[in-house]
Amino acid sequence: MNRRLACLAAGAAMVALSGCGDKSAGDKAAPAKTGTPSDASATASGPSVAMTPPHRKPGLWEQKVSMSGMDQTTRLCLDEAVEQKLSWWGQQATKDMCAKTRIAPRLDGAWEIASECDMGSGGKTVTNGVAVGDFATGYRMEATTVTTGAGAPQMNGEHKMVVQATWKGACPAGFKPGDMELPGGMKFNMIDMAGKTRSAG
Repeated sequence: MNRRLACLAAGAAMVALSGCGDKSAGDKAAPAKTGTPSDASATASGPSVAMTPPHRKPGLWEQKVSMSGMDQTTRLCLDEAVEQKLSWWGQQATKDMCAKTRIAPRLDGAWEIASECDMGSGGKTVTNGVAVGDFATGYRMEATTVTTGAGAPQMNGEHKMVVQATWKGACPAGFKPGDMELPGGMKFNMIDMAGKTRSAG
């Protein structure tokens, strides 16, 4: 598998590496400007709307990632501890690299996410996205990231990504929490990757 496809597969946890930050999900901020799966754009602020972002159900998640004209399907094993560290919007994965992060619910039930991060040699990234779903059986996330100043020229520019994730049941034998499996059986651990990213920074 070539390097670009491997990076695409890792994009299933894109927000874990670029949509990161140290601000809480409940921070009050303007909604992200982005194309969305639905027409409603109002951000919920009433007390009847829960401000805590949903957590994915523990178990095995199959994720189809579409980005840069390519599609890739991966499998990711989650438990509650991994979800806290590598949540679907990536709040805690590399929070020391990100100056701004916000996530807010909308009146239509979707969640808007936005972040600004300095990835070192990977450049500065600005990400805006929207996620919809129940996060127990499945969800869909659409995100656009604009990268500038990356050492590799192909990393710069605007990149759009769609993640369609489906819960498949308990993690099978041979999987530990945090493991992501690429097509062909190649496997790596997202917790280990996040740790190496922080060390490199």
